[in-house]
Amino acid sequence: MKIAIIINTSWNIYNFRKGLIDHFMSKGHQVVAIAPQDDYSQKLVELGCSYYALDFPGTSTNPIKDLSLVWRLYRILKTANPDIILTYTIKPNIYTSLVSGVLRIPCICNVSGLGTVFLWKGSLKRIAVSLYKVAFRFSSWIFFQNEEDRKDFMEVVPINPKKTSVLPGSGVNLAHFQLDPYKKRDVTTFLMVARLIVEKGVVEFSEAAKQMSLKHSNVRFRIVGGYESGHARSVDQSLLDEWKASTYIEWIAHQEDIRPYLEEADVVVLPSYREGTPKTLLEAGAMGKALIASDAPGCRQVVKNGVNGFLCKVKDSKDLANKMKLYLSLNQEEKLQMHLNSRKHIEENYDEKIVIDLYERKIKELSGKK
Repeated sequence: MKIAIIINTSWNIYNFRKGLIDHFMSKGHQVVAIAPQDDYSQKLVELGCSYYALDFPGTSTNPIKDLSLVWRLYRILKTANPDIILTYTIKPNIYTSLVSGVLRIPCICNVSGLGTVFLWKGSLKRIAVSLYKVAFRFSSWIFFQNEEDRKDFMEVVPINPKKTSVLPGSGVNLAHFQLDPYKKRDVTTFLMVARLIVEKGVVEFSEAAKQMSLKHSNVRFRIVGGYESGHARSVDQSLLDEWKASTYIEWIAHQEDIRPYLEEADVVVLPSYREGTPKTLLEAGAMGKALIASDAPGCRQVVKNGVNGFLCKVKDSKDLANKMKLYLSLNQEEKLQMHLNSRKHIEENYDEKIVIDLYERKIKELSGKK
């Protein structure tokens, strides 16, 4: 069987779907990767994928550019001729659903967080909703990453609930992200791993770090993530300049292997405004780290308040700082138990094998092939 995977970056395919690709290939299937060209495109080829470069221009709503995109996508799929298509992120979901309807190829969409549709207002939101309403009539199946996303999405975009289900994000490879034994340290490190965009809660993390550093000498704050100067929702350059000149926080650019930084952390923080199922929390939890995240869809499914971490109010740096203080107030036995609970919760609910099995069953069902 030939399976096409379409996402808005090659990096996304490699980092979030590599386990799925490896599984398909181990079963003798061919994988076609369709995504913009970046540093990870060649890595997809090295995995054994057939690769086709296709740009998905960010938040552009230029109809001429988007019509050109649809035409190029049609040509690629006509040439590649896959038996089934898996798509992720907004534009690939929308435009591939439309093209797959024309080509009569089964298409499984993954709504990996509601993003633009629910966090933005105005014309961009209206356009996205309108396109989803048309496109998802042609999709064969739609996966959501948490039940809240599924419910909220269907209130805005009427789709047949019988062709939807929930899966635990992209899961996590438990052999790759192994339990890191709890360590008692003199300095507690709070780590955030995320792209430096506003909706991830980067500003709130920075403000909480500043508040905590004024009153606590036994804490350290780190943020690891790439800065995209051209991204419409990136944090201001002035904030990066402030970090570079400060002593209260350390910024480290995007890292291909995040495990060494997770090992050095005690608590991993994600004060995001909304998520599908945040990979950074899954990876940190798999390594047995305590978690602090916003009480928002996607985050509250991974973080069980008082069990494997704490939930804070959305867009509230003061409450985030209070949850950091709450962790510091725990005794060593309580901290150890919280770290162990993290690993257990991920093992039971977010193992990558669960996600792979759900995809495999749905592909067999829709394609009629084994």
